[in-house]
Amino acid sequence: MTRATKTKFVREYPINASAKLLYPYLSTPSGLSQWFCDDVNVDENKILNFIWDGRSHFAEVTSHRTNRSIRFLFLSDDKRHVTDAPYVDLSIESSELTQEQFLKVVDYSDEDDEVELEELWDNLMQNLREIVGG
Repeated sequence: MTRATKTKFVREYPINASAKLLYPYLSTPSGLSQWFCDDVNVDENKILNFIWDGRSHFAEVTSHRTNRSIRFLFLSDDKRHVTDAPYVDLSIESSELTQEQFLKVVDYSDEDDEVELEELWDNLMQNLREIVGG
């Protein structure tokens, strides 16, 4: 049995919005559902259910720093931890030199087509920029 190898997609996207403005769009169900997925629900165990195209994808927040970063670790369909689990890490970074804000995306997933991943994230960032005015 061959195991699918994961791809670690890393990009920084310039975004013209303060961390305080941006963070709720990265960390709250209502914020995420405006640009990242179709909908997000949270159950009593704080498991997030990201909904894309009518399909559920369960995740939990494994780390977060207010107004800085958040990581979503994806779980199996029965909400269990899996070995080498996919995750999405979103962190807000700023350039000391230019004072520009960046959203750094780390998408660790089964998707091995980097062009497709880039298109996906470019579109997601376009959505986010339109919402935050950046």
